Amino acid sequence: MESRQLMTPSATHLVLIPSFDTGPLVVRTVRDALAHWAPVWVVVDGSTDGSAELLQELEHTEPNLRVFVLPTNRGKGAAVLHGLIEARKAGFTHALTMDADGQHPAAMIDAFMRESQRRPEALVLGRPVFDASAPLLRVRGRRVSNWWANLETLWMGIDDSLYGFRVYPIAPLADIMTRTVWMRRFDFDVEAAVRLIWRGLPAVNIDAPVKYLGKDEGGVSHFNYVRDNALLAWMHTRLLSGFLLRLPVLAARKLATR
Repeated sequence: MESRQLMTPSATHLVLIPSFDTGPLVVRTVRDALAHWAPVWVVVDGSTDGSAELLQELEHTEPNLRVFVLPTNRGKGAAVLHGLIEARKAGFTHALTMDADGQHPAAMIDAFMRESQRRPEALVLGRPVFDASAPLLRVRGRRVSNWWANLETLWMGIDDSLYGFRVYPIAPLADIMTRTVWMRRFDFDVEAAVRLIWRGLPAVNIDAPVKYLGKDEGGVSHFNYVRDNALLAWMHTRLLSGFLLRLPVLAARKLATR
């Protein structure tokens, strides 16, 4: 019988899970991830719900798990950046990010990692496949951000800008993030994809299911419709300015790929 503890950890690709107040659900998510890949790292972003302690207990019995605990909540992007910096120090080259709340398909980790290993220069993006559990407002609302992200990159490969199940080359993303004060909260996923396309990375898109868990299933959401949409609006305003400066270069790249 296969054991998670006997799985040979990858020396280049790891799973990186930022987590904030997701309760016991994060333990289930981590166990699911460990069943399909090693190593798995979790960055606990100032949680106060006891989940850090649960993960640290699990860390004692799971040799392929590493847990980082940040003292205060800094935002998803900040948690990811902390993990990227530590991963880079440890010699890793790629990180698959996934949410701690059970929305993302752990069973597809291997497929995404294999594609990244086949094309290490690429950004491997999940293309969400929604089921009946998806809130209609969230499904329709993301179309606005997707349209702007595609305009800002001249439609060079971002099929979905908000889906956080994806594989990043660590070095270029860490370099980009350490040079800006942005990309630290809900704006992280969109801006990371746009700026990596600007940097010249090709994008690969793979269908992946999304599952929205109800409260009876332990589902947790920290999305604030007003606050986070305002953050996205400000982000796209900034990105549009950057896009206009890069337009000649992006247009030349677009023509060269035809």
